Amino acid sequence: MSLEEISQAVIDGDGELVESLVRKSLGEGLAPSKIINDGLIAGMNIVGDRFKSGDFFIPEVMMSARAMHSGLGIVKPLLSKSEEGKHGTIVICTVKGDVHDIGKNLVSMMLEGAGFRVVDLGTDVSPERILAAVREHEPQILAMSTLLTTTLPRVPEAIKALEAAGLRSKVKVMIGGAPVTQSFAQKAGADAYAPDAALAVDTAKKLLGSR
Repeated sequence: MSLEEISQAVIDGDGELVESLVRKSLGEGLAPSKIINDGLIAGMNIVGDRFKSGDFFIPEVMMSARAMHSGLGIVKPLLSKSEEGKHGTIVICTVKGDVHDIGKNLVSMMLEGAGFRVVDLGTDVSPERILAAVREHEPQILAMSTLLTTTLPRVPEAIKALEAAGLRSKVKVMIGGAPVTQSFAQKAGADAYAPDAALAVDTAKKLLGSR
């Protein structure tokens, strides 16, 4: 069984083939972590590179991400806690007052495809829920999204809530969304701004490298 076949099936967005190849690999005794890292994640890394270069677009990335998740769903229950999310944990959400989730979902899938453990809180998430999740999951990164100019103020509000709770120094904050800019991110007190899903992965890796 070739791990390259799994990678290619992910790139092609063929979820059924990914599931079949993953089950066959497990049956042949291949380690779950190797299937994830050298098969599923390797494929998503190529997808991410093609997305950044303009060769892939959001529909293709979504298909590949779903195919990757088909495989992850089989092997993740077999991983030990130490193997799961070895690149770190990221809590992600869309801020209070905003129910848009397509961009957030794509970022979540890309991050998970890159080897992060992702805790997705969903949309319309209050600062209180963010604080509770940071306390519970102890993430290295908090990623917040907003697609509306009217909910931009929720971002600095959440960051100030982290500060008031004594949690700000324990987590890096990354933000994104259509109305968000680098300038806004700096004014809001965030550590980083990611303009799209592919760059969100690179940004997350850089943030963890700076810890």
